[in-house]
Amino acid sequence: MTVQPQRNAIGGHVPVAGGLAANGIPYAEEIGAESVQVFTANPRSWATSRGNPAQDEEFRRLCRRLDVPAYVHAPYLINFGSHNEETAERSVASLSHSLGRGREIGANGVVVHTGSATGGRTREAALDQVRALVLPLLDGLTHPEDPPLLLEPTAGQGFSLCSQVADLGPYFDALDHHPRLGVCLDTCHVFAAGHDLTVEGEATRMLDLLVETVGPGRLQLVHANDSKAGAGSRLDRHENIGAGHIGPAAFGELLAHPATAGVPFVIETPGGKEGQAADVALLKSLRKP
Repeated sequence: MTVQPQRNAIGGHVPVAGGLAANGIPYAEEIGAESVQVFTANPRSWATSRGNPAQDEEFRRLCRRLDVPAYVHAPYLINFGSHNEETAERSVASLSHSLGRGREIGANGVVVHTGSATGGRTREAALDQVRALVLPLLDGLTHPEDPPLLLEPTAGQGFSLCSQVADLGPYFDALDHHPRLGVCLDTCHVFAAGHDLTVEGEATRMLDLLVETVGPGRLQLVHANDSKAGAGSRLDRHENIGAGHIGPAAFGELLAHPATAGVPFVIETPGGKEGQAADVALLKSLRKP
């Protein structure tokens, strides 16, 4: 890790079984991470955890001392577009928990997938439900240490509400472009959704469109993942940087764009510590001073 501020803090999603500070921080140090993302609950369950206050405080202290921005990723089951009433209710409870845990550990943001319309309902009906369920959560973020909510578009599978960058427009409209709303852009997702980042200049055009669609300053985190599948495949299959279909050049283009200035890049790639350390090092080599 480094205590020197960087244009982009390059880091990774770190495992925290056994303790946020006890396990998460040492893992981050081993892969050379300058930023971290964590789960504060089982990502594939509705179960929630009260956390460990001592670990929370130590995690906050270490992140401050090391100047490492931290993010929480909400569970994967959350879907505010679901026609299933129980799923919708549990989604509210789960995201509320993640936002609360984010505040407790000093997170800079809470990432949530934008979900899909299910049960044959229209996109418009699903977005009306997103508004009804999510806007009250955003309005409740009134404490100075409450983290913003970062919307992560998906790879386009199923009846995705938001996959390509233009889809963020109606989603932000549904939530009144709330001031506590931001974007987490996953490179694998946008590539699989149809933004072919292998084409020279496409990464720049995609980010230009993002700013045009949601406004400047809304992009607050990048999930930097290569893709096992091709552009437009709608398959969410992460790969190590340079080992997939996207390739390093696109990441260099993303890192050089004005919209990513000061925005942390977090990898969610396979390969364990060795593979992830290599990804972090490669992204650092592509980073502009």
